[in-house]
Amino acid sequence: MSKLRHLHADCGQSPWLDNLNRGYLRDGTLARMVDEGIRGVTANPTILARGISSSHDYDEQFTSLIAAGRSVNDAYWELVASDATEALDVLRPVFDASASGDGFVSVEVAPDLAHDVRATIAAARWLRERIDRPNLLVKVPATAEGVRAVEALTGEGASINVTLLFSLPRYAEIIEAYLTGLEKFTADDGDPATVSSVASFFISRVDTEVDRRLETLGTDEALGLRGRAAVAQAKLAYRLFSEQFSTARWRRLAHLGADVQRPLWASTSTKNPADRDTRYVEELIGPDSVTTLPEATIAAFEDHGVLGRTVDKDVRDAGGLLQQLAALGIDMDTVGQTLEDNGVANFDAAYRGILETLDATARPKSRQRGASAAPQRRSRTDRN
Repeated sequence: MSKLRHLHADCGQSPWLDNLNRGYLRDGTLARMVDEGIRGVTANPTILARGISSSHDYDEQFTSLIAAGRSVNDAYWELVASDATEALDVLRPVFDASASGDGFVSVEVAPDLAHDVRATIAAARWLRERIDRPNLLVKVPATAEGVRAVEALTGEGASINVTLLFSLPRYAEIIEAYLTGLEKFTADDGDPATVSSVASFFISRVDTEVDRRLETLGTDEALGLRGRAAVAQAKLAYRLFSEQFSTARWRRLAHLGADVQRPLWASTSTKNPADRDTRYVEELIGPDSVTTLPEATIAAFEDHGVLGRTVDKDVRDAGGLLQQLAALGIDMDTVGQTLEDNGVANFDAAYRGILETLDATARPKSRQRGASAAPQRRSRTDRN
Protein backbone atom coordinates (compact mmCIF):
# COMPACT_ATOMS: atom_id res chain seq x y z
CA MET A 1 0.00 0.00 0.00
CA SER A 2 1.29 3.47 -0.90
CA LYS A 3 2.03 5.99 1.82
CA LEU A 4 -0.76 8.15 0.43
CA ARG A 5 -3.19 5.34 1.11
CA HIS A 6 -1.74 4.82 4.60
CA LEU A 7 -2.08 8.56 5.21
CA HIS A 8 -5.82 8.25 4.75
CA ALA A 9 -6.42 4.76 6.14
CA ASP A 10 -4.22 5.08 9.23
CA CYS A 11 -4.21 8.82 9.94
CA GLY A 12 -7.57 10.04 8.63
CA GLN A 13 -6.03 12.66 6.35
CA SER A 14 -6.96 12.96 2.67
CA PRO A 15 -4.18 13.63 0.15
CA TRP A 16 -5.25 15.74 -2.82
CA LEU A 17 -3.25 16.60 -5.91
CA ASP A 18 -2.46 20.30 -6.25
CA ASN A 19 -2.61 20.38 -10.04
CA LEU A 20 -5.08 20.11 -12.90
CA ASN A 21 -4.15 19.88 -16.56
CA ARG A 22 -5.48 18.27 -19.69
CA GLY A 23 -2.39 16.16 -20.28
CA TYR A 24 -3.00 14.24 -17.05
CA LEU A 25 -6.58 13.58 -18.15
CA ARG A 26 -5.63 12.47 -21.65
CA ASP A 27 -2.74 10.13 -20.78
CA GLY A 28 -4.31 8.56 -17.69
CA THR A 29 -1.92 10.13 -15.20
CA LEU A 30 -4.70 11.43 -12.97
CA ALA A 31 -6.48 8.07 -12.99
CA ARG A 32 -3.22 6.35 -12.04
CA MET A 33 -2.61 8.80 -9.20
CA VAL A 34 -6.13 8.19 -7.90
CA ASP A 35 -5.41 4.46 -7.94
CA GLU A 36 -2.29 5.19 -5.89
CA GLY A 37 -4.16 7.13 -3.22
CA ILE A 38 -4.92 10.66 -4.42
CA ARG A 39 -8.45 11.51 -3.23
CA GLY A 40 -9.08 14.95 -4.73
CA VAL A 41 -7.73 17.70 -6.97
CA THR A 42 -7.27 21.41 -6.44
CA ALA A 43 -6.46 24.10 -8.97
CA ASN A 44 -5.96 27.84 -8.85
CA PRO A 45 -5.57 30.54 -11.50
CA THR A 46 -1.79 30.13 -11.57
CA ILE A 47 -2.02 26.37 -12.09
CA LEU A 48 -4.66 26.74 -14.79
CA ALA A 49 -2.72 29.45 -16.60
CA ARG A 50 0.44 27.35 -16.54
CA GLY A 51 -1.38 24.30 -17.87
CA ILE A 52 -3.04 26.13 -20.74
CA SER A 53 -0.05 28.22 -21.78
CA SER A 54 2.48 25.37 -21.68
CA SER A 55 0.53 22.85 -23.73
CA HIS A 56 -1.00 22.43 -27.19
CA ASP A 57 -3.72 20.20 -25.69
CA TYR A 58 -6.13 23.14 -25.61
CA ASP A 59 -5.51 24.51 -29.10
CA GLU A 60 -8.23 22.63 -30.96
CA GLN A 61 -11.01 23.42 -28.49
CA PHE A 62 -9.95 27.05 -28.14
CA THR A 63 -9.78 27.58 -31.91
CA SER A 64 -13.21 25.99 -32.30
CA LEU A 65 -14.73 28.20 -29.61
CA ILE A 66 -13.31 31.39 -31.12
CA ALA A 67 -14.44 30.34 -34.60
CA ALA A 68 -17.93 29.87 -33.20
CA GLY A 69 -17.93 33.48 -32.02
CA ARG A 70 -17.16 32.98 -28.34
CA SER A 71 -15.22 35.68 -26.51
CA VAL A 72 -11.74 34.92 -25.22
CA ASN A 73 -13.00 35.16 -21.64
CA ASP A 74 -15.85 32.78 -22.43
CA ALA A 75 -13.51 30.38 -24.20
CA TYR A 76 -11.13 30.34 -21.23
CA TRP A 77 -13.88 29.31 -18.85
CA GLU A 78 -15.03 26.61 -21.28
CA LEU A 79 -11.48 25.19 -21.25
CA VAL A 80 -11.51 25.22 -17.45
CA ALA A 81 -14.98 23.69 -17.24
CA SER A 82 -14.04 20.92 -19.67
CA ASP A 83 -10.99 19.91 -17.65
CA ALA A 84 -12.86 20.13 -14.36
CA THR A 85 -15.72 17.98 -15.66
CA GLU A 86 -13.35 15.26 -16.85
CA ALA A 87 -11.43 15.32 -13.59
CA LEU A 88 -14.67 15.17 -11.59
CA ASP A 89 -15.67 12.07 -13.53
CA VAL A 90 -12.31 10.44 -12.75
CA LEU A 91 -12.78 11.22 -9.05
CA ARG A 92 -16.47 10.28 -8.94
CA PRO A 93 -15.84 6.68 -7.77
CA VAL A 94 -13.90 8.06 -4.79
CA PHE A 95 -16.76 10.46 -4.04
CA ASP A 96 -19.32 7.66 -4.15
CA ALA A 97 -17.23 5.14 -2.19
CA SER A 98 -16.51 7.68 0.56
CA ALA A 99 -20.16 8.75 0.86
CA SER A 100 -19.22 12.23 -0.43
CA GLY A 101 -16.29 12.52 1.95
CA ASP A 102 -13.68 12.86 -0.81
CA GLY A 103 -13.39 12.75 -4.59
CA PHE A 104 -13.63 16.51 -5.06
CA VAL A 105 -12.20 18.82 -7.70
CA SER A 106 -11.87 22.51 -6.79
CA VAL A 107 -12.25 25.33 -9.33
CA GLU A 108 -11.78 28.95 -8.33
CA VAL A 109 -13.90 31.93 -9.32
CA ALA A 110 -12.04 34.66 -11.19
CA PRO A 111 -9.61 36.35 -8.78
CA ASP A 112 -10.60 39.87 -9.83
CA LEU A 113 -13.92 39.21 -8.07
CA ALA A 114 -12.23 38.75 -4.69
CA HIS A 115 -13.62 42.00 -3.25
CA ASP A 116 -17.06 41.84 -4.85
CA VAL A 117 -19.64 39.84 -2.92
CA ARG A 118 -22.40 39.77 -5.51
CA ALA A 119 -20.10 39.00 -8.43
CA THR A 120 -18.45 36.16 -6.49
CA ILE A 121 -21.83 34.64 -5.70
CA ALA A 122 -22.91 34.95 -9.36
CA ALA A 123 -19.66 33.37 -10.59
CA ALA A 124 -19.98 30.48 -8.13
CA ARG A 125 -23.56 29.87 -9.23
CA TRP A 126 -22.46 29.85 -12.87
CA LEU A 127 -19.68 27.33 -12.21
CA ARG A 128 -22.09 25.04 -10.35
CA GLU A 129 -24.63 25.24 -13.17
CA ARG A 130 -22.08 24.87 -15.98
CA ILE A 131 -20.13 21.97 -14.48
CA ASP A 132 -23.06 20.32 -12.68
CA ARG A 133 -21.30 17.59 -10.72
CA PRO A 134 -21.99 16.84 -7.03
CA ASN A 135 -18.26 16.55 -6.27
CA LEU A 136 -17.40 20.07 -7.45
CA LEU A 137 -16.00 22.49 -4.88
CA VAL A 138 -16.10 26.13 -5.92
CA LYS A 139 -13.10 28.02 -4.55
CA VAL A 140 -13.81 31.40 -2.98
CA PRO A 141 -10.97 33.53 -1.57
CA ALA A 142 -11.14 34.29 2.14
CA THR A 143 -11.24 38.05 1.81
CA ALA A 144 -13.65 40.03 3.99
CA GLU A 145 -16.07 40.02 1.06
CA GLY A 146 -15.39 36.34 0.48
CA VAL A 147 -16.56 35.55 4.00
CA ARG A 148 -19.95 37.04 3.17
CA ALA A 149 -20.08 35.15 -0.11
CA VAL A 150 -19.24 31.86 1.63
CA GLU A 151 -22.09 32.35 4.08
CA ALA A 152 -24.57 33.15 1.31
CA LEU A 153 -23.45 30.29 -0.94
CA THR A 154 -23.46 27.75 1.88
CA GLY A 155 -26.96 28.98 2.71
CA GLU A 156 -27.93 27.98 -0.85
CA GLY A 157 -26.45 24.51 -0.44
CA ALA A 158 -23.24 25.14 -2.39
CA SER A 159 -20.08 23.20 -1.61
CA ILE A 160 -17.18 25.62 -1.17
CA ASN A 161 -13.41 25.44 -0.87
CA VAL A 162 -12.44 28.60 0.99
CA THR A 163 -8.97 29.52 -0.25
CA LEU A 164 -6.19 31.97 0.60
CA LEU A 165 -6.51 31.64 4.37
CA PHE A 166 -3.53 33.06 6.22
CA SER A 167 -4.66 34.09 9.71
CA LEU A 168 -6.52 32.68 12.68
CA PRO A 169 -9.07 35.53 13.01
CA ARG A 170 -10.10 35.15 9.37
CA TYR A 171 -10.32 31.39 9.82
CA ALA A 172 -12.68 31.93 12.75
CA GLU A 173 -14.84 34.13 10.50
CA ILE A 174 -14.90 31.42 7.84
CA ILE A 175 -16.01 28.76 10.32
CA GLU A 176 -18.77 31.10 11.50
CA ALA A 177 -19.84 31.74 7.90
CA TYR A 178 -20.06 27.99 7.25
CA LEU A 179 -22.08 27.30 10.38
CA THR A 180 -24.44 30.23 9.78
CA GLY A 181 -24.87 29.20 6.16
CA LEU A 182 -25.70 25.63 7.14
CA GLU A 183 -28.22 26.84 9.69
CA LYS A 184 -29.94 28.91 7.01
CA PHE A 185 -29.89 26.02 4.56
CA THR A 186 -31.40 23.59 7.06
CA ALA A 187 -33.99 26.18 8.14
CA ASP A 188 -35.09 26.28 4.49
CA ASP A 189 -35.48 22.47 4.55
CA GLY A 190 -32.17 21.84 2.79
CA ASP A 191 -30.31 18.60 3.40
CA PRO A 192 -26.92 19.48 4.92
CA ALA A 193 -25.53 16.07 3.93
CA THR A 194 -25.38 17.43 0.37
CA VAL A 195 -23.03 20.27 1.42
CA SER A 196 -19.26 19.87 1.69
CA SER A 197 -16.58 22.40 2.51
CA VAL A 198 -12.87 22.75 3.21
CA ALA A 199 -10.96 25.75 4.53
CA SER A 200 -7.59 26.06 2.78
CA PHE A 201 -4.92 27.30 5.18
CA PHE A 202 -1.70 28.21 3.35
CA ILE A 203 1.51 27.04 4.95
CA SER A 204 4.85 27.71 3.25
CA ARG A 205 3.98 31.27 2.27
CA VAL A 206 3.56 32.12 5.95
CA ASP A 207 7.10 31.02 6.75
CA THR A 208 8.46 32.89 3.74
CA GLU A 209 6.90 36.17 4.90
CA VAL A 210 7.63 35.75 8.60
CA ASP A 211 11.23 34.69 7.92
CA ARG A 212 11.72 37.77 5.76
CA ARG A 213 10.65 39.94 8.68
CA LEU A 214 12.81 38.02 11.15
CA GLU A 215 15.85 38.40 8.91
CA THR A 216 15.18 42.13 8.70
CA LEU A 217 15.35 42.26 12.51
CA GLY A 218 18.55 40.25 12.35
CA THR A 219 18.98 39.51 16.07
CA ASP A 220 20.00 36.09 17.29
CA GLU A 221 16.58 35.67 18.90
CA ALA A 222 14.78 36.60 15.70
CA LEU A 223 16.92 34.39 13.48
CA GLY A 224 16.38 31.48 15.85
CA LEU A 225 12.64 31.60 15.18
CA ARG A 226 12.87 31.20 11.41
CA GLY A 227 10.94 28.40 9.75
CA ARG A 228 8.57 27.78 12.67
CA ALA A 229 5.64 30.18 12.33
CA ALA A 230 3.65 28.39 9.61
CA VAL A 231 3.37 25.02 11.32
CA ALA A 232 2.69 26.67 14.69
CA GLN A 233 -0.16 28.73 13.28
CA ALA A 234 -1.59 25.71 11.46
CA LYS A 235 -1.58 23.68 14.69
CA LEU A 236 -3.52 26.46 16.39
CA ALA A 237 -5.92 26.52 13.44
CA TYR A 238 -6.50 22.79 13.89
CA ARG A 239 -7.20 23.37 17.59
CA LEU A 240 -9.73 26.04 16.66
CA PHE A 241 -11.32 23.60 14.19
CA SER A 242 -11.55 20.91 16.87
CA GLU A 243 -13.13 23.31 19.34
CA GLN A 244 -15.67 24.83 16.97
CA PHE A 245 -16.80 21.47 15.60
CA SER A 246 -17.47 19.96 19.01
CA THR A 247 -19.96 22.51 20.37
CA ALA A 248 -23.66 21.97 21.02
CA ARG A 249 -24.33 24.25 18.06
CA TRP A 250 -22.35 21.95 15.79
CA ARG A 251 -23.86 18.79 17.24
CA ARG A 252 -27.33 20.03 16.27
CA LEU A 253 -26.17 20.42 12.67
CA ALA A 254 -24.31 17.11 12.70
CA HIS A 255 -27.48 15.38 13.93
CA LEU A 256 -29.17 16.65 10.76
CA GLY A 257 -26.41 15.13 8.63
CA ALA A 258 -23.93 18.00 8.26
CA ASP A 259 -20.24 17.32 7.67
CA VAL A 260 -17.44 19.28 9.30
CA GLN A 261 -15.62 21.89 7.25
CA ARG A 262 -12.23 20.22 7.13
CA PRO A 263 -9.03 22.27 7.35
CA LEU A 264 -6.95 21.87 4.22
CA TRP A 265 -3.20 22.46 4.25
CA ALA A 266 -2.24 24.25 1.05
CA SER A 267 1.17 25.40 -0.20
CA THR A 268 2.89 22.36 1.30
CA SER A 269 6.03 22.40 -0.85
CA THR A 270 8.98 23.82 1.04
CA LYS A 271 10.57 27.04 -0.21
CA ASN A 272 13.71 26.95 1.92
CA PRO A 273 16.32 24.54 0.47
CA ALA A 274 17.56 23.86 3.98
CA ASP A 275 14.18 22.41 5.01
CA ARG A 276 13.25 18.75 4.84
CA ASP A 277 11.15 18.57 1.67
CA THR A 278 8.32 16.70 3.37
CA ARG A 279 8.12 18.67 6.62
CA TYR A 280 4.92 20.56 5.84
CA VAL A 281 3.20 17.23 5.24
CA GLU A 282 4.73 15.33 8.14
CA GLU A 283 4.18 18.02 10.78
CA LEU A 284 0.47 18.51 10.02
CA ILE A 285 -0.98 15.01 9.85
CA GLY A 286 -4.28 14.45 11.60
CA PRO A 287 -7.85 13.21 11.18
CA ASP A 288 -10.57 15.18 9.42
CA SER A 289 -8.05 17.18 7.41
CA VAL A 290 -6.77 17.44 3.86
CA THR A 291 -3.25 17.98 2.56
CA THR A 292 -2.72 19.20 -1.00
CA LEU A 293 0.45 18.06 -2.70
CA PRO A 294 2.28 18.96 -5.90
CA GLU A 295 3.87 16.07 -7.75
CA ALA A 296 7.38 16.62 -6.37
CA THR A 297 6.11 16.54 -2.79
CA ILE A 298 4.12 13.38 -3.49
CA ALA A 299 7.25 11.67 -4.81
CA ALA A 300 9.31 12.84 -1.83
CA PHE A 301 6.68 11.72 0.67
CA GLU A 302 6.38 8.29 -0.94
CA ASP A 303 10.16 7.95 -0.87
CA HIS A 304 11.01 9.08 2.66
CA GLY A 305 7.95 10.61 4.30
CA VAL A 306 7.16 9.72 7.91
CA LEU A 307 3.60 8.78 8.85
CA GLY A 308 2.05 9.56 12.21
CA ARG A 309 -0.40 11.92 13.88
CA THR A 310 1.34 15.23 14.53
CA VAL A 311 -1.11 18.08 13.98
CA ASP A 312 -2.23 18.30 17.61
CA LYS A 313 1.15 17.73 19.24
CA ASP A 314 3.03 20.56 20.99
CA VAL A 315 0.12 22.97 20.55
CA ARG A 316 1.06 24.87 23.72
CA ASP A 317 4.52 25.43 22.27
CA ALA A 318 2.88 26.71 19.09
CA GLY A 319 0.99 29.33 21.05
CA GLY A 320 4.17 30.34 22.84
CA LEU A 321 5.98 30.79 19.54
CA LEU A 322 3.37 33.22 18.27
CA GLN A 323 3.72 35.15 21.52
CA GLN A 324 7.48 35.33 20.97
CA LEU A 325 6.91 36.67 17.46
CA ALA A 326 4.49 39.28 18.80
CA ALA A 327 7.07 40.38 21.38
CA LEU A 328 9.47 41.01 18.49
CA GLY A 329 6.85 43.16 16.74
CA ILE A 330 5.71 40.54 14.22
CA ASP A 331 1.93 40.53 14.29
CA MET A 332 0.52 37.42 12.61
CA ASP A 333 -2.73 39.18 11.69
CA THR A 334 -0.73 41.78 9.75
CA VAL A 335 1.30 39.00 8.14
CA GLY A 336 -1.96 37.32 7.16
CA GLN A 337 -3.38 40.46 5.56
CA THR A 338 -0.18 41.01 3.60
CA LEU A 339 -0.26 37.44 2.32
CA GLU A 340 -3.95 37.67 1.48
CA ASP A 341 -3.40 40.83 -0.55
CA ASN A 342 -0.39 39.30 -2.30
CA GLY A 343 -2.22 36.04 -2.96
CA VAL A 344 -5.18 37.75 -4.60
CA ALA A 345 -2.85 39.98 -6.65
CA ASN A 346 -0.71 37.05 -7.81
CA PHE A 347 -3.71 34.98 -8.86
CA ASP A 348 -5.19 38.00 -10.63
CA ALA A 349 -1.95 38.56 -12.52
CA ALA A 350 -1.86 34.93 -13.64
CA TYR A 351 -5.50 35.11 -14.72
CA ARG A 352 -5.05 38.32 -16.66
CA GLY A 353 -1.86 36.97 -18.18
CA ILE A 354 -3.50 33.85 -19.61
CA LEU A 355 -6.39 35.91 -21.00
CA GLU A 356 -3.89 38.20 -22.73
CA THR A 357 -2.04 35.17 -24.12
CA LEU A 358 -5.27 33.66 -25.40
CA ASP A 359 -6.33 36.99 -26.85
CA ALA A 360 -3.07 37.24 -28.78
CA THR A 361 -3.61 33.70 -30.06
CA ALA A 362 -7.16 34.46 -31.12
CA ARG A 363 -6.54 37.83 -32.76
CA PRO A 364 -5.02 36.59 -36.03
CA LYS A 365 -7.91 34.19 -36.46
CA SER A 366 -10.91 36.18 -35.35
CA ARG A 367 -11.73 39.27 -33.32
CA GLN A 368 -13.66 38.67 -30.14
CA ARG A 369 -17.39 38.62 -30.74
CA GLY A 370 -20.45 38.36 -28.56
CA ALA A 371 -21.11 38.89 -24.87
CA SER A 372 -19.55 36.54 -22.36
CA ALA A 373 -21.94 34.00 -20.90
CA ALA A 374 -19.76 33.40 -17.87
CA PRO A 375 -20.10 36.09 -15.17
CA GLN A 376 -16.44 35.81 -14.24
CA ARG A 377 -15.25 39.37 -14.85
CA ARG A 378 -16.61 42.76 -13.98
CA SER A 379 -15.68 46.40 -14.11
CA ARG A 380 -13.22 47.59 -11.48
CA THR A 381 -15.82 50.15 -10.41
CA ASP A 382 -18.50 47.51 -9.73
CA ARG A 383 -17.45 46.54 -6.23
CA ASN A 384 -19.31 45.84 -3.00
